[in-house]
Amino acid sequence: SAQTEAPFYEEWWFLLVMALSSLILILLVVFALVLHGQSKKYKNCNGGKTISNVEESVTLDNGGFTALELNSRHLNI
Repeated sequence: SAQTEAPFYEEWWFLLVMALSSLILILLVVFALVLHGQSKKYKNCNGGKTISNVEESVTLDNGGFTALELNSRHLNI
């Protein structure tokens, strides 16, 4: 007598693997959409700023003009 086995796609372990894989895929898509929405929100909020990050990091102590005297100094160590 030949015993008929159920196909692998009807086994409990295959269904569990597929359900967990689907859950991970859905969570990744949701996470990507949330990150995309957050970056778009911050990009829109930063539209009024005309100063760049490089200019923002320079502290101007002499009334708005940057000093280049560090290039002409020779430090003896």
